[in-house]
Amino acid sequence: MSLLFKHLRVHQVFGANTDVGKTILTSALVRASAAAGKSVFYLKPVSTGDASSADVEHIKRYRGPFKDRIQADCLYQYQEPVSPHLAARLANGNDETQIPTDQTVVNSIAHHIRQCAAASPDPSHMYVETAGGVHSPTLSGTTQLDCYRPLFLSTILVGDSKLGGISSTISAYESLVLRGFLVDAILLFRDKYYRNWEYLKPYFADRGVHVSTVNAPPPLLPDTSQNHASTEEYYQSLLTEGDDNGILSSIEHLDACHKNRLDELQSMPRRTLDTIWWPFVQHSYYQTEQDVNVIDSAYSDFFTVVRESPSTSSILQPQFDGSASWWTQAFGHTQPALTLAAARASGRYGHVMFPRATHLPALQLAERLVKEGPGKGWASKAYFSDDGSTGMEIALKMALRAFTVREGKEFDDTQKTSLGILGLKGSYHGDTIGAMNACEEGVYTCEWHHAKGYWLDPPTVSMRQGKVVISVPSAIASETSDVQGDSLAWVYDVPARLDTPPARVYKEYVEKTLDTLRRKGQTLGALVLEPLVMGAGGMLFVDPLFQRVLVDVVRGPSSSSSSWSGLPVIFDEVFVGLYRIGMESTTSVLGVNPDISVNAKILTGGLLPLAVTLASNSIYEAFFSDKKADALLHGHSYTAHAMGCEVANEALRMIDGLSRSDAWKEARAQWKSEGDSVWSFWDPTFIETVSRVDNVAEVMTLGTVLAIKIRDDDAGYTSHSAETVFRPIDQYDDGGNEFSVAPGGAPFGVHFRTLGNVAYFMTSLNTSSAVLRSLEDRIWKTLQRHS
Repeated sequence: MSLLFKHLRVHQVFGANTDVGKTILTSALVRASAAAGKSVFYLKPVSTGDASSADVEHIKRYRGPFKDRIQADCLYQYQEPVSPHLAARLANGNDETQIPTDQTVVNSIAHHIRQCAAASPDPSHMYVETAGGVHSPTLSGTTQLDCYRPLFLSTILVGDSKLGGISSTISAYESLVLRGFLVDAILLFRDKYYRNWEYLKPYFADRGVHVSTVNAPPPLLPDTSQNHASTEEYYQSLLTEGDDNGILSSIEHLDACHKNRLDELQSMPRRTLDTIWWPFVQHSYYQTEQDVNVIDSAYSDFFTVVRESPSTSSILQPQFDGSASWWTQAFGHTQPALTLAAARASGRYGHVMFPRATHLPALQLAERLVKEGPGKGWASKAYFSDDGSTGMEIALKMALRAFTVREGKEFDDTQKTSLGILGLKGSYHGDTIGAMNACEEGVYTCEWHHAKGYWLDPPTVSMRQGKVVISVPSAIASETSDVQGDSLAWVYDVPARLDTPPARVYKEYVEKTLDTLRRKGQTLGALVLEPLVMGAGGMLFVDPLFQRVLVDVVRGPSSSSSSWSGLPVIFDEVFVGLYRIGMESTTSVLGVNPDISVNAKILTGGLLPLAVTLASNSIYEAFFSDKKADALLHGHSYTAHAMGCEVANEALRMIDGLSRSDAWKEARAQWKSEGDSVWSFWDPTFIETVSRVDNVAEVMTLGTVLAIKIRDDDAGYTSHSAETVFRPIDQYDDGGNEFSVAPGGAPFGVHFRTLGNVAYFMTSLNTSSAVLRSLEDRIWKTLQRHS
């Protein structure tokens, strides 16, 4: 991941195009740094063409009087003077398996930088020069910006002083910014004919970007010795330029940028404690600066966080994002495709209001979700909102209105406001008041909370001591006992279990409960479920047979697909939807469709907040009349914002590709999963082994989710047992593996979240098997220390 040293200032040099003088200006920077008394390291990661005339040789040739202070190296040198991706193929006979991968290249660069940092404990400078323009391909064919992004080194952009250079320089800068690079300075030649600097300096000054200009080098001379002398004289002249914007001022500016970044990071913990109120945090437990996790950047599945380190080590370290940033990440952080989608929509629309309007991103997303995605076969309309909680508020409004209209009774205002919902104990649908009212009272509720409904205690699924167990709650235990399943596949084969004794026991329990509620005068207006997994309630994996039976009972006699009887059914798929637990929608397992469902989180790949509430036509028709007051009078200023919709469309396209990938096929094969069978990215042998650890009460997994319940007599949300057990997992120890699975090859910590005595870990949909296996090893070692 990103490298940042207190004593070693590192800058990566990109060019706006090929042949813009990148090596000339980098050589000038190297000499200026050496002239300032610094040890200087130069690195050319990839070079093509004759080695004797390579950039690294130019640096060595023109070290001038500073030879002892300047070290120059190249990692990958290829003979053919062509693009790196082509040179690598030619050198390896088109055998792509022999071409270094992006991770290999990045790890090699990071390893070299760390070696340089260790070699010089005194204040030093380093320059890492790229090849060609910002989007020139690397050895694998990936553009340089995407290949080098894991390193997240502070950046210098060499502008283009030739004809067309204004456009290429601005375009290169914007490409860097779109990928999050910190551009500390732009350098370019003062060409006397095109005078591009006269336009670019004020242009970038308005954007707070420093621009330095230097005289262009002299023309090449045919005589080699004369050319060397002329070039040497040129470099020496740059060190005596009186221009305040010359190469010497660039060195001062770059040093100031480095210092400012260090100072900013060091000041952030105290400033945070002074001004920020965190969600879900009891601040009395976290009052020291060491309690603040300072995130400098993020890439793939990792944060880059600030950590105290030895004097010659990077103060930034990778930290695995163990909760997928509260269940949102689909592809890891900083996916260029999603960033570009957001920029595309922002540039075209900004934000436009939505009532009685449409725009292509929203329309395409609605059609995709209704006709091809989780609403296929049952939904007719998509209603946009801000996030999962507001999406659930809308779902509740839809369901309760539809219930009162479809019942055909004249409910007075008191009866309407006393309508309750039927749900499950441990459910959670968000932190807005209406969503909280749809749950029983608990740790998430507030003074205005008014629980409206009844919550059944569901049977749950987990693995204990290597066996799959369905745990039956006391309310049902008198009729049946815990059930040991043959496998997870058997538990989630709902059609095969419908005509079994447990199904009949579940049915009798639900019917008896509903009958008791009716006799007490309780009117229920909707069934609200988190299908298969209740997340915030403790990662409770509910027996799918129970939820299927529950839906069948509340609906009563079977009805046509265009209407319903009994209670409308809401599926809260904010957490579980869109393959978080291995399936696009839980309807494929439960074998029954809802009347309303809500999707969010993964919907935009974790980049922007957006929620969509899907509804059947019969729900929609309950609001359809000639009276404005009968409409669904609910909305948000940023309803269907174009950026979120465009990003969601891109995310769904990427998910479609992943669902057919070899990595998913391999993961399914591990679990012997076919068709709609359940599966997980986590290794089944690892899950079975963890379930046998002494201090583990149970473990469970589906898709990206792993939940480990620690044995604790004081179990529940307020327990600290899981946090106590797993706290060491954030230590930076990878067993001495110099080239770790984290980008950049650094040892990594693990950021994790707990729900009382339950610790959960979550991956992205594209987390590599190498990262997963390494994470499993870390979890196993941590549990062993406390067993």
